[in-house]
Amino acid sequence: MAWDEWEQLKSDAAQRGSAQMRLNQLPADQGGGGGGDLVVNQDDLGAVGHDAFVLYEDLRREADIAGASPNKDGAGSTAQAAASLKSHNFAMGGALETTVEIWTSQVKSVLQACAHISNHLDFTKKLHASDDAKIAAVVSRDGEAVSVSELSTYFK
Repeated sequence: MAWDEWEQLKSDAAQRGSAQMRLNQLPADQGGGGGGDLVVNQDDLGAVGHDAFVLYEDLRREADIAGASPNKDGAGSTAQAAASLKSHNFAMGGALETTVEIWTSQVKSVLQACAHISNHLDFTKKLHASDDAKIAAVVSRDGEAVSVSELSTYFK
């Protein structure tokens, strides 16, 4: 952009008035179901945590190629095959050994991630249930919890 054009744009903007900020927003009444609040139910947290645990167990049991069919020394069948190939001077032996090492490392990382997800969601579920009970005891008139929809009527 040429300098003269820039100066012209600045001049045009100054003539229109001071700089103003305009916020785009939704209309006040959307006319349909509820607000845009994020709601997560305890059952949702529990289901995701359970799925992460099931994935962890399935992966731990099925994806361990390094420990599958171990011999008396504890080496799995794939590691045994790699050692046998290497002992006969096949380059494939070293490549297979590297593959098993990388695969095992990756599986362990996924297992750790699944365990963290499962544990975190279990913890979150218990923590929020405890928080909800404390809040309900303070907020309610008769000791019963007040629903979110009922509470939202107080703020309109």
